[in-house]
Amino acid sequence: MSKSVKRVYGYLAEFESASALYKGAEKMRDAGLKKWDCYSPYPIHGLDDAMGLRRSILPYFVFFGGSTGLLTGFSLAYITQVVIYPTVVQAKPSNIFTTSAFFPIMFELTILFAGFTVLFCLLGLIGLPRLNHPLFASRQFHRATDDGFFIAVEARDPNFSPEDTKALLQEAGGTNIELVEEED
Repeated sequence: MSKSVKRVYGYLAEFESASALYKGAEKMRDAGLKKWDCYSPYPIHGLDDAMGLRRSILPYFVFFGGSTGLLTGFSLAYITQVVIYPTVVQAKPSNIFTTSAFFPIMFELTILFAGFTVLFCLLGLIGLPRLNHPLFASRQFHRATDDGFFIAVEARDPNFSPEDTKALLQEAGGTNIELVEEED
């Protein structure tokens, strides 16, 4: 039998309330940490600002995905109904100005492409699917969906130091600080 090798994922610290978590997040941001996250049973207003998070780039992807769908729908309708097989209605051939006939397919493909863009880009940006997360092995993390407030600092952060990070979490008001390990 081979023994599993464990690698340090980072530290997990519990905070007593939403306001303590908010203040702790500000201290983590001010310390210059990059790879860390807050966990709370409910949304906390302003926590994104306290964490120093930028706006997501997802809306830009969705805009370009929707635009691609719009252009695909227009191209599909135009090429099939004007170029390849012209539709003649009342002795008048179709042309580029008959977009009202093209509108349903353009609308539907815009929504379809934007929807798929949201799905796949969101999964890519947040790193899913991930079948198991190292924090699930924590003794206390199961309370994050019930009544616990947590900050997890990852060991892959460039400013991570086992002693300094633990001291920073204690200074920020964290209790029950736990070293989380992940199995290889």
